[in-house]
Formats: sequence, C-alpha cells, structure tokens
Amino acid sequence: MDPLAGSAWSEPGTVAGFSRSAPNARLIDYARQVHGARTASARLLDLGCGAGRNAVPLAAMGWNVIGLDLSWPMLQAASGRDANGRLHVLQAPMDRLPIRSRSADFIVAQGIWNLARSGNEFRSAVAEAARVARPGAALFVFTFSRHTLPPEVAPVAGETFVFTQFSGAPQCFLTEPQLVGELEAAGFAPDPLLPLRELNRPEPGSLRTAGGPVIYEGGFRLK
Repeated sequence: MDPLAGSAWSEPGTVAGFSRSAPNARLIDYARQVHGARTASARLLDLGCGAGRNAVPLAAMGWNVIGLDLSWPMLQAASGRDANGRLHVLQAPMDRLPIRSRSADFIVAQGIWNLARSGNEFRSAVAEAARVARPGAALFVFTFSRHTLPPEVAPVAGETFVFTQFSGAPQCFLTEPQLVGELEAAGFAPDPLLPLRELNRPEPGSLRTAGGPVIYEGGFRLK
C-alpha cells in the first residue's frame, strides 16, 4: 500500500509539515500566466505532489489537477484538503505514469526528479513527462544543482550526475548545461516566460556553509 512506509516521506511529522507548507509563489504565478490561455478543462500533473502544497492552490486557480506521489500518507493528506473537486490523486512512480499520452497541459516537477537514483531513472521520468504532455504544454522544474556539492566530489561509478555525498542516498545534481540538455533531448525547450535561475548559490569567492541544496528553477515548453 505504501512503498515509502518506514521512510521520512511517510512519517506523520513530515506529512504534517508539508501540509502546512506554503506553495511555491513563482510556480503559482507561472501557472496563472499559462492558464490564461487554456480552457476550463486544462489538466495539470503535479509529480511528487506530497500533501498538496502546490496542488491545492493550483486546483483552486481552475486547473484540473492530478497529484501523483508514492507516499500513501501524503496522498491521503492531499486528498483531504478542499480543492473544489478539481484535485485527484494517484499513487505512481515518476518514471511510470498511469496517464494517457498527450493529455496534460502543464506538468509540475518540483523536488522530484532530483530523487532519481540513476541517470536512467532520471531520463525515464523526463521521457514520461514528455510522453503525457500535449505539444506546447508547460513544464515547471525545481531540482538540485551541481553547485550544491564541492567541485572535487565524484559521482557514483558509471554515472555523470548522480551523487551520494548530500544525504548518503543516490540523488541527481546537474549542471545547467546537463539539465537543459537532458530536457531538450526529451523535447522540452526553455520558456521565456520563466527563465531558468539558480537559488541558494553562494556568491563567487565565498565558502558554502552547511544547509539546503542549491536549486535550479524554471519553465520549459514541449516543442
């Protein structure tokens, strides 16, 4: 029932924390701009939706939202929040989406693709997003930057952007050319409406102290 049982992602405290978290304001603004050109039936997929921090306000905005996650407690929390009947949740992995091809107008990938344990899993997840997206569909990406880690650390053997130094578990940390290249290979091009930017990166010449990851955030469109 819950493949993440016993992990932090399904602990009551984690679920409660995500339920209280504010939505990503830049995502909400981008979704509002995109939705202005869509019909009332426009569909949005929130990959790794958690407890609905973004899915609920996006549904309230008028999107028909499908929230996907592996954590059953997270999905229960998301489904229990009022979203005017526009939020539906499904338990599914990022690289095997139970969604019809060419059916999504907007895909949200916030903090999910960085959890891929290999380059192949990352590419499969991106390819699945491209499969289910309609031509011209928007993609919001929020994922770990290589600048999170010291330049001297090496990736997992046989990988180019998978590292274990951040949390002990394999996770993806891409450079900007790697991220843009992987997305372009799947058919996504940068969207001028939401240029890619890097968050939490220390100023040049300064030392990075312990803390959260450096993040890439931006918008793309399926060609």
